[in-house]
Amino acid sequence: MTRPAQPDAQGQKTQIHGVDALTVVPRRNYAIWIGTVVVLVLAALILRAFASNPAFAWGTAWGYMFHPSILRGLGNTLLLTVLIMSAATLIGTAVAIMRVSPSPILRTFAGVYVWFFRGVPSLIQLIFWFNLSLLVREVSLSLPFIGEVFSVRTNDFMTPFFSAVVALALCEAGYMAEIIRAGIKSVPSGQAEAARALGMPYRKILKQIILPQAMRFVVPPTGNEAINLLKMTSLVTFIAVDDLFYSAQSIYARTFETIPLLIVVAVWYLAVVSIMSVGQFYIERYFGRSDSGHEPEALLSIVSRGLFLGRRKERDNV
Repeated sequence: MTRPAQPDAQGQKTQIHGVDALTVVPRRNYAIWIGTVVVLVLAALILRAFASNPAFAWGTAWGYMFHPSILRGLGNTLLLTVLIMSAATLIGTAVAIMRVSPSPILRTFAGVYVWFFRGVPSLIQLIFWFNLSLLVREVSLSLPFIGEVFSVRTNDFMTPFFSAVVALALCEAGYMAEIIRAGIKSVPSGQAEAARALGMPYRKILKQIILPQAMRFVVPPTGNEAINLLKMTSLVTFIAVDDLFYSAQSIYARTFETIPLLIVVAVWYLAVVSIMSVGQFYIERYFGRSDSGHEPEALLSIVSRGLFLGRRKERDNV
């Protein structure tokens, strides 16, 4: 089999023979076609079931979508997520730094912290902190020669909302500590050694060298943890915190419209998670901008500038 004649360097036409002249035909993968058809049929059946089943009561669900109680619960859910994630990040960063510290005491304490708060289920921790007053009746501070500085009953400050923040923040900090520790370990150790050789203190090395480079490895799993935390806040329903799920539960306990209210909760969670996923994408792109393909352009600019300076130096010498 031959290709049509093509002109060579001298303008003469030559015939191309051999393997280069073969026409490559891609192999048909019938399994992919069959799988695609099956998935499309299943998707159509699922959509039909959702649309035609009157038990879903889409009209009722839409009527509750912007109910004041639902919106108030949504606001509390978002507030819980922000407060818990912020506290967990701060605590997790401190624990992660202790885990990579040269001190064996700090490493042991951080290891026990991660072991405990990752091992005990979140719901048990939540109920424990809510019932802290059964163990500690009041919290007080007394100083020598001064006496009691302050005293407050545990039930006065350990409200359901505050209990949820404390319990879930301590639990989430155990996971964040491991994420941040993995990011710190991803930075080559030679950079820290070079900084120590220059006389930089350990705190400055962490702040200016290790942590900025670790961020590109920390951000993706942190975004996943934030999304997971948003859904995990539904556990606060067990201690009567007025979150999104608790608000919907309060409504369908009176109206017995369980399915429409659950659809409302699911739609709001999906909407918030979608927005968080978009934000995570742009944050990851910002911290991963060194992998965006600009290094070759920068390298070419440096090389060309060096060649220009070298030629200029040669002309000056001449």
